[in-house]
Amino acid sequence: MAEDGQARARIAAAGDVHMRPGLERRFGDQLEELDGAADLLLVAGDLTATGAIDEGEALARALRRAPIAVVAVLGNHDCNLDHHAEIAALLEHAGVHVLGRGRTHYVLPGGSVGVAGTKGFVGGFRESRLPDFGEPLLRQVYAATGEEVRGLSKGLREIAGCPYRVVLLHYAPTTSTLVGERPPIWTYLGCERLAGPIVRHKPDLVLHGHAHAGTFEGRIGAVPVYNVAWPLLGGGFAVWDLAAPDGPRRAEVMPTAAAASARR
Repeated sequence: MAEDGQARARIAAAGDVHMRPGLERRFGDQLEELDGAADLLLVAGDLTATGAIDEGEALARALRRAPIAVVAVLGNHDCNLDHHAEIAALLEHAGVHVLGRGRTHYVLPGGSVGVAGTKGFVGGFRESRLPDFGEPLLRQVYAATGEEVRGLSKGLREIAGCPYRVVLLHYAPTTSTLVGERPPIWTYLGCERLAGPIVRHKPDLVLHGHAHAGTFEGRIGAVPVYNVAWPLLGGGFAVWDLAAPDGPRRAEVMPTAAAASARR
């Protein structure tokens, strides 16, 4: 409960943790600092460094220390060695809700929050868009992105009745949060097709990672979009109050003592 007596629905977010064995203690320390600062943590993919099983085990050990509920999506790093199903199972066993073209909801002090999440995929933007034409392998890429888009749309429909609705992705749905990355690689950082369900359903907030050198804040129409890749956050967490009277109110990015200590 805030000092003004109004209940808050506070979510924290980060992405691109890139966990390796040996880093789990520091990350666990950082997670513990969320106690009292947020009610729900969303992790936007690239949970592991290379997608190895021991990295997933290290991350699971760290996330068991989280003082709040955790929702995550996978990223391209987590799929690198084709152990993504095993990594997801390790995290689920640790109490993390891993979304793959799905949705979930939580009752927070300020109201029910629905989260629609999926990894997303590549495909490009504007003139760099990958078409559904030509060589079969490229058309398979186009089709895979289409599955992600349909999964996101379904998830948003299923949380339509929640007072607050958040989209969690790894790949970017807009170029507004890619500025800072080299334009020639934008095709591999996301796809504008992911924006379709966002435009139609108008969630309160969209979060993604993947673009380490991108821009923190952008928009799709009137919907705020944030790139929460850890390199942009400096090893901290971004926190929003979804129950703020004028819409999702972002607190300053919350640095953690553990991250500051590691930089010294």
